[in-house]
Amino acid sequence: MFASETWSLYVTLLLIVYSLVIIFFVVRGMRKTKDIDDFALGSKGFPAWAVGLSLAASMTSAATFIINPGFIALYGFSGLISFGFVMPIAIFCSLIFFTKAFQKYGSTVKALTMAQWIGKRYDSKGLTIFFAFLSLLLITFIVLICVGLTQIISKSLNLEPFYVLLALIVFVFGYMMFGGANSMVYTNSIQAIIMFVVAIILILSGAEYFNGGLDGFANILDNIDPNLTQTTNEKSFLFRDYFEIIFCQIIIGIAIVCQPHIITKSLFLRDAKSVNKYLFIAIGCMTVFFLVVMVGFYARITFPDLTLEGVPLKMDELVSAYVVKTFSAGVGVIIVAGLISAGLSTLEGLIQSLSTTISTDLITPLFPSVKKISGFALNKIVIIALGIVSFLLSYDQILNPDISVAIFAQNGVYAYFAAAFVPVLFGIYFKKVSKNAVIIASVSAVALHFIIYYGRFTPYMQEPVNNPGVSAAIAIVASFIIGNSLYLFSKKKV
Repeated sequence: MFASETWSLYVTLLLIVYSLVIIFFVVRGMRKTKDIDDFALGSKGFPAWAVGLSLAASMTSAATFIINPGFIALYGFSGLISFGFVMPIAIFCSLIFFTKAFQKYGSTVKALTMAQWIGKRYDSKGLTIFFAFLSLLLITFIVLICVGLTQIISKSLNLEPFYVLLALIVFVFGYMMFGGANSMVYTNSIQAIIMFVVAIILILSGAEYFNGGLDGFANILDNIDPNLTQTTNEKSFLFRDYFEIIFCQIIIGIAIVCQPHIITKSLFLRDAKSVNKYLFIAIGCMTVFFLVVMVGFYARITFPDLTLEGVPLKMDELVSAYVVKTFSAGVGVIIVAGLISAGLSTLEGLIQSLSTTISTDLITPLFPSVKKISGFALNKIVIIALGIVSFLLSYDQILNPDISVAIFAQNGVYAYFAAAFVPVLFGIYFKKVSKNAVIIASVSAVALHFIIYYGRFTPYMQEPVNNPGVSAAIAIVASFIIGNSLYLFSKKKV
């Protein structure tokens, strides 16, 4: 048993109250949701503070609070540099660079999804369908979040993951069929506030380990495993050198913004004047959220041999085990609320954006007969299908992970935004771009990512489990070079 009976009782009460609060906002949002447009973007613009908190909650998911600290527990300072500093800085710069221009053009063309935005920008229905098809890769991210949430809830309630996962899928996908953006923005805002409080508690929970200063903290880790205190870790498959730790993470951090549940958030704003406030609030919150990976160090000090009562802990279980072992039931229930919020906030955004993309940009154009069904009704059917697929894939990852579900998710998500990077960048900042240049660049990005990863090209791809960040970073750079070359060639030709 991971948790005491008191722990389980408190968490059960938390889940009941949490569910009732969500249902309240869903019912409130449902009254304003009349069609698929309302579901996708809301019935009217939202205030900057609400959308900023919603973005912060959406970008920092169960991966940030539950999964990524596991990498730091295993691989130490090298992981902290990568996930705690390099990637966040790249993300913040990219958000500032892309958001204003995307918001302006997105509002002009009335795009509901990123696939629509790309298609309308290049006047190509084919590109819309292509990116709608690629968006299916984002199911891997849904799986990551479902696995993370299942781990923390099942450990807190001492229940089998199968039943927790089933209940989670039914509840979340069920309520997302109705509220959409009208409920999601406000539920995300509340979740972000809870996450902020919990992030502070988690970051400070290891304060005692710093009694001897940074040197004392480093000595504790060094006594467990000297590799934990090195800035590179040759024993890892993610942080072997600065190419992986810095270069690849900068490229990934810049391109990661090109996901529909992230970049389209700016379209929820009332007007362009709100963008600066929106970014300030979002980046401020995320700065704190990304530092939660520090908990990985505390978990490793708590479980130096990565076992609990002689039973080996999987990487994805470490944070859950640390929370249950470290905190009292009273404080622990607040922590669990924050971890659940971290997962649900992103999960809601993914379900909302992905279901809208599949129903409006993939199914409707390819199967015109479905127009007999209302867009809102079709979207509900898509959400049900997504729920079934997510359950099957998530349960498989719980039983048979490749070290962590994060690797499974990164492989799919990185492929998506590698393909999206050039179309979004060129669409915002370049004029008269040939759609052929964009298509070739996008297809090249996806193809190169999977060829390098599964073909085991480059010295970085020779381990039993490999780093998707390397193949994606190479694919993004190559895609940019290809797209830019074709763009310059087309300009000379004109």
